[in-house]
Amino acid sequence: MLKKNSLQVSLTLIQAGLWEKEARLLSYSDIDFNEVFLFAQKHAVVGLIAAGLEYVKDVNISQEVALTFAGSTLQLEQRNRDMNLFLASMIEKMRKDNIYTILVKGQGIAQCYSRPLWRTSGDIDFFFFRDSYNSAVDYFKKLSSNNTQDSRYTKTYTVILNQWSVELHGTLRSGLSSKIDQEIDLVQDEVFKHGDVRAWRDSNTYIFLPGVDSDLYLLFTHFVRHFYHNEFLLRQTCDWCRFIWTYKDKINVDLLEIRLLKTNLMSEWKAFGAFVIDYLGMPSEIMPFYEDTAKWHKKAEKIMRYVNSKKKGNRVNNMIAISKIFPLNALRFMPSLLFNVNGMKIRERIFKL
Repeated sequence: MLKKNSLQVSLTLIQAGLWEKEARLLSYSDIDFNEVFLFAQKHAVVGLIAAGLEYVKDVNISQEVALTFAGSTLQLEQRNRDMNLFLASMIEKMRKDNIYTILVKGQGIAQCYSRPLWRTSGDIDFFFFRDSYNSAVDYFKKLSSNNTQDSRYTKTYTVILNQWSVELHGTLRSGLSSKIDQEIDLVQDEVFKHGDVRAWRDSNTYIFLPGVDSDLYLLFTHFVRHFYHNEFLLRQTCDWCRFIWTYKDKINVDLLEIRLLKTNLMSEWKAFGAFVIDYLGMPSEIMPFYEDTAKWHKKAEKIMRYVNSKKKGNRVNNMIAISKIFPLNALRFMPSLLFNVNGMKIRERIFKL
């Protein structure tokens, strides 16, 4: 658990980097920037905090601290440049062999930031439609023998090419509930059957991404799944913030409401909405369905406390903590979370895979 002082400094700097605004640290005494750096690494927000340090107006940042963050940021920039080059090259090669894909998460979401190259990158995630997924798996098997296959239900196949981890997705199902996953499958249909896509130009290559409304739902259910599975990073909510900010005038709020109510995720949306407003500086007027009430601010506080105190491997204790925030869905999702393998097998029968 991060000390209160270090946590507050970290959040202040994240806000400054996320929104490119002034940061003031004078009120925090004895700042331990080593703790701040470790927190930044843990939550994949090194670039955001490095950007935030540039906006500190009332405290002199030591050369040692500045160099630590600057060095890590230079590495981030180079990794992202190399990844973008690989990504464009890989997509061009796939197209020549009639393998067509949609990029999800990662480098596509990075384009919503003021400094895309400062976002900590993870895997490359390619999204496919039905039979195209099987063709893609066969294609990538020929390129690399270093691979792993997930369950038939999640349809995820991972390969290592050069230094890059590439995940092939035949679905983006969460495994939390059948309602959520059926909706995710409908969103997949919107993307691939009805052409709900947008494009990002990387060098001379146009890379297709899900359309705004589809991507927003996929992005949200992705980090909710990570939250319930104790794999949550602050970067995931930062991505969510920047996406909503970037496409604030293009989001179909009515469609979003239908999807959230249909899948019983409105409580999570409102709680995390309060969380990013209270702790990450998200402008409240931009957040759909935001309610400025004690109920949601209290849930936001509990989320922050959980994020700062959770421990890896302690699944039962973590579920108890989550159940105090989202009691109904914690109960609904309990079988999948505690008995993940059996839960997946049951869902495979339900979906008749």
